[in-house]
Amino acid sequence: MLTRRAFTVSSLTSLAAASLPAAASEGYDPTPQFVRIKKQFEPGQILILTRSYYLYLVTEKRKAIRYGVGVGKAGLEFSGTATIDRKREWPSWRPTPEMIKRSPRTYRRFVDNEYIQPGGPDNPLGARALYLYQNGVDTYFRIHGTNQPQTIGSSASNGCIRMLNDHVTDLYERVPLGTVVTVL
Repeated sequence: MLTRRAFTVSSLTSLAAASLPAAASEGYDPTPQFVRIKKQFEPGQILILTRSYYLYLVTEKRKAIRYGVGVGKAGLEFSGTATIDRKREWPSWRPTPEMIKRSPRTYRRFVDNEYIQPGGPDNPLGARALYLYQNGVDTYFRIHGTNQPQTIGSSASNGCIRMLNDHVTDLYERVPLGTVVTVL
């Protein structure tokens, strides 16, 4: 005969086991999705929360499209407010002198020359780049695609905000020059 206690324990065990896979799958999701946001930002602004690896494009008050991103390694990350003053499709790229100095082996093909890598699928900036400026001065930080999609959801870049190429292409089409970007 099934006792009330046995039934309760059995039911709770079944419920707990059934919820385990769901809890495990509720982790980080870089897929663009419409979400509600708590803070008040103006429609058209971009908010980047580096600790959670998400970029939010505010679509209306307290609503946004959320994209997964990769962010800068400790000590290399950007924070503050900037504007998008330049946009490029399949941008060319050259590491900064600081990047070459920090990692000369990684960037050895750029040492002692003026080589600029042309845009394309092998370029670290990926399909699109949005250039961040403060007071009309280039910060050298970008929101860009990547040829390393496995880095989305981590702190792996030299400071820029990385997105999957399909996602940065979507964002690129949605934001005009002058868009305000706040990185927290």
